[in-house]
Amino acid sequence: MYGTQSKRDLSMELQSQIPILRPSIHARRANITVKFQDLYGFTVEGNVDDANILNEVREKVREQGKVWWGLEASKGANWYLQTHVTSDLKSSLKFSVLVNGITLKKLIRKGIPPVLRPKVWFTLSGAAKKKSTVPDSYYNDLIIAVEGKVTPATKQIDHDLPRTFPGHPWLDTPEGHASLRRVLVGYSFRDSDVGYCQGLNYVAALLLLVMKTEEDAFWMLAVLLENVLVNDCYSSNLTGCHVEQRVFKDLLKKKCPSINAHLEALEFDVSLVATEWFLCLFSKSLPSETTLRVWDVLFYEGAKVLFNVALAIFKMKEEELLAAHHVGDVINVIQNTTHHLFDPDDLLIVAFDKLGFDKLGFMSTNILKERKKQEPAVMAELDQRLRRLNSGNSEDSR
Repeated sequence: MYGTQSKRDLSMELQSQIPILRPSIHARRANITVKFQDLYGFTVEGNVDDANILNEVREKVREQGKVWWGLEASKGANWYLQTHVTSDLKSSLKFSVLVNGITLKKLIRKGIPPVLRPKVWFTLSGAAKKKSTVPDSYYNDLIIAVEGKVTPATKQIDHDLPRTFPGHPWLDTPEGHASLRRVLVGYSFRDSDVGYCQGLNYVAALLLLVMKTEEDAFWMLAVLLENVLVNDCYSSNLTGCHVEQRVFKDLLKKKCPSINAHLEALEFDVSLVATEWFLCLFSKSLPSETTLRVWDVLFYEGAKVLFNVALAIFKMKEEELLAAHHVGDVINVIQNTTHHLFDPDDLLIVAFDKLGFDKLGFMSTNILKERKKQEPAVMAELDQRLRRLNSGNSEDSR
């Protein structure tokens, strides 16, 4: 699959993997809702314009695939691994490595071809390296060891399985449930501090669809929780998630002051929508093909990407948000926007080109500073909640 191919062979492979959507003649004549499946088997509802947008997106995916295959043919199958600048390379100013790194960043932001996504994610994210530190039988041994064990985490997982992308032709089957359960239960025993948190079921499910194998999906989940995202994002008290929400609110105030002021006047708390975005990594909010374009960048550039994308969603609909008069209006604008973002470029161009972060290296440095600033306030708030809860329990027991 990953070797060099002729342009004709490549075209045929990509054509077979990316079908053209063709609504019926009746749907084309009337602006009615049509249903169709996306590349990953999810049923999508939209109008004919949405179907046309997806066709345009898939044509861009084909063209992007030709670029990736061309680079593999000229530079080698794993050319993108020669992009990290070590201290030795910095001192020798190895230009080719720097060029590869810049090229790769641009390419990833334009999207990794679906057929290459499992391989590229696994290597660039650090999942392959993490897997290499343990015996080859680690995952199978873990699954065997935890089989039949019952914990609060396994009970919650069993409760959530049928609610994870219901109606999907594979995930919502006994086979799909069993596969997803093994990944989630396995990880809950690997990291007992995290155990299981609602939201991880959607993330793991999408990883399974992309990576094809349980073991690779397991290691992608591991590198995501242990290396890519902020610590304690999925802990029992969601400390990391609370920190990220405070950081996001501060960024919204700085980068979109008019929107922020209007939402505050409406007493709208952005965490009403953003908490799910950060916990599910947009997998419940955006169309799957758009979500995976976000994840392409997430696994290469890190968690700052979540802030870029979240801010972009608000920025894209600035006029409509400023015209909203009620909290419900705001939620409707946001949900209608996210559910119909079928062209990932519409979102990512705003996220990376129009918010002005990359020019000053704003995101990485400022987010780290803001996290450190917000952590004490979050810990104090959680401690206060715990004291109130304990105080209430003490009074009830009298």
